[in-house]
Amino acid sequence: MLRSLYTLTIRMGAHHHAIWWLGLISFCESVFLPVPTDAILIPMVLARQQKAWLYAFVAAITSVCGAILAYMIGWYVFELIGQPLFTFYGLAEHVRNFKHNYNAYGSWIVLFGGITPFPYKVITITSGASHLDFRIFLFFSLIARFIRFFSVCALFYWFGSTARYYIDRILDIPSTILFLMTLLVFLLIYIYFL
Repeated sequence: MLRSLYTLTIRMGAHHHAIWWLGLISFCESVFLPVPTDAILIPMVLARQQKAWLYAFVAAITSVCGAILAYMIGWYVFELIGQPLFTFYGLAEHVRNFKHNYNAYGSWIVLFGGITPFPYKVITITSGASHLDFRIFLFFSLIARFIRFFSVCALFYWFGSTARYYIDRILDIPSTILFLMTLLVFLLIYIYFL
């Protein structure tokens, strides 16, 4: 199944409307979509390497726009629903501790979460819910997403044919590693903040 999905995304990456899909997926991935932007970005770069930098720019900007929406969702939904719920169950002190710890390291969390394969939507919504300073959030989101997408595009721009060869040969290994890395990051955040 993974191989057929990979073949489909390679074909879609060459389509003339692919850049619009890239923007939409990148935006939605920062808010709710469980599919990483790389799933469409990499095939697009492999299909049209000369447009790699344009694709990286579109992915980064739309991802940050989605992050802003997710930040607002985190802020307002938590204020409306989460805070009263935690107060009702007597967990308001835990929430204050979490917010304090998150804000103390928020810039590093946003930077790390924006560069790594960690689901960025968790970072964006949590940043809003913890009331991380919006300027810090926006600044580090821009840095992180530009680093992330430009480095991915650079890798596949310069080593596209070699990378494609290895992806074709060992398709299941990177997805397994990605899953294990994501699981490890979730566990570390759970242990540290809760």
